[in-house]
Amino acid sequence: MITERKSGILLHITSLPGKYGIGTLGDEAYKFIDFLHETKQTYWQILPLGHTGYGNSPYASYSAFAGNPLLINLEYLNVSIDIELDDNPSINYDRLISEKLPVLMQAAESFLNYGETKINFETFKTNHEFWLDDYAFFMALKDFYEQKPLWEFDEDLKLRKPEALDSYRNKLFTEIEKYKVIQFFFFEQWFRLKSYAEEKGIKIIGDIPFYVAGDSADVWINPEIFMLCEDLTPIKVAGVPPDYFSATGQLWGNPVYDWNASEQSDYNWWKKRIHMNLDLFDYVRIDHFRAFSEFWAVPFGDKTAEHGEWLPGPKLEFLDAILKDKHQIIAEDLGMISEGVEQLLKTYKLPGMKILQFAFDSDSSNPFLPHNYIKNSVVYTGTHDNDTCMGILDDYNENELQFMKDYCNISRDNFAHLLIRMAWSSVANIAITPLQDLMQLGKDARMNTPGTIGENWTWKFEFSNITEENKSFLTKITEIYGRV
Repeated sequence: MITERKSGILLHITSLPGKYGIGTLGDEAYKFIDFLHETKQTYWQILPLGHTGYGNSPYASYSAFAGNPLLINLEYLNVSIDIELDDNPSINYDRLISEKLPVLMQAAESFLNYGETKINFETFKTNHEFWLDDYAFFMALKDFYEQKPLWEFDEDLKLRKPEALDSYRNKLFTEIEKYKVIQFFFFEQWFRLKSYAEEKGIKIIGDIPFYVAGDSADVWINPEIFMLCEDLTPIKVAGVPPDYFSATGQLWGNPVYDWNASEQSDYNWWKKRIHMNLDLFDYVRIDHFRAFSEFWAVPFGDKTAEHGEWLPGPKLEFLDAILKDKHQIIAEDLGMISEGVEQLLKTYKLPGMKILQFAFDSDSSNPFLPHNYIKNSVVYTGTHDNDTCMGILDDYNENELQFMKDYCNISRDNFAHLLIRMAWSSVANIAITPLQDLMQLGKDARMNTPGTIGENWTWKFEFSNITEENKSFLTKITEIYGRV
């Protein structure tokens, strides 16, 4: 349960101004923490930090434990930088991957050959042995196979036959070590940034994707905890059924968990995952939390999510192990919520999410209207999966616009700021707004459109575009509504 009445900003690290094409764990991240401190905020909420794969989504990474190399600040490394990406108004991932990753490999090679102090690196390898070796091996194999997915590896490697593993470990030893060094760089920079945030009184809210990518070290190493055929082909995949937002549902395609098999290993992988995230962050949002109660499983090969089925989630022994007395967890409880999900939130005293953009499409009973909130909740103007507030206003129908005006006399001119004021004035203990809404940006600043691949995750901002009026507004409402 969260009892403090505080507020903050949602902004992924990639969206920070970045001298080399993307936001990083460098100077601009420290400057953003200074901005949060200056405006009397408490929380910085980010998206998952994982090593992103196909589609560049932070919710589909090569490992549930590894950090994204693209977020490493090159200027903190002892390496020559010969890339020019800073004039891009948005992130060009293809170019970034082709130019930045080789520089990181060069830095890792230099560290292995000439690094004077490796004690910290050896300690890091020991502390993270439970995932680091396998992740680094997997990534070296990805390079060897020219980025082909796991299911296109040679059969003996895919199925982890000991002779094949030993042979390729020896062949790729140097490349494997380089990937370990790159992770060492990442976590050194991350914990240095987190320490600075602590000095400034800023708490970081991280994010755990519920599912992992099929093309990941996690599936390769732990196939038994997923619903897979012997050749690692999924039996069923994840998604959500048809609803108000999609007539055919959403087909995500991730392999779903075999909870009975997970029980046999005492849920070891999940426990380590939760433990590591609670070490990385002050609070953690668990995405798609409802799947702990029941999850939508679609037959592999279906083109839509229409013909799936609801299957039960894990047993209470598992949920007790990862949720009981964990006061740092926030549940993403959006979408079709069952009585089972509501019972989990109540049992473990977890705060759920309220989205103000969803508040005006019905009547006074709408759970997203502020008068229906409870204190133990987190209110957002919108999320990374929604349009910005100024953007979504153009999509409201006449009934929504009228109800909005009747409820809070909101006008079009400053719609985003009025929603922020509503969030801050509500009884919810935590109020969060995406930076785009503080800056009152339109559709061009949208971070992600679910179910699409293309221009997602590319938005960046410049500090010069956060006006003094924005800062003054945020500081003032934080003081007025008792969130300092």
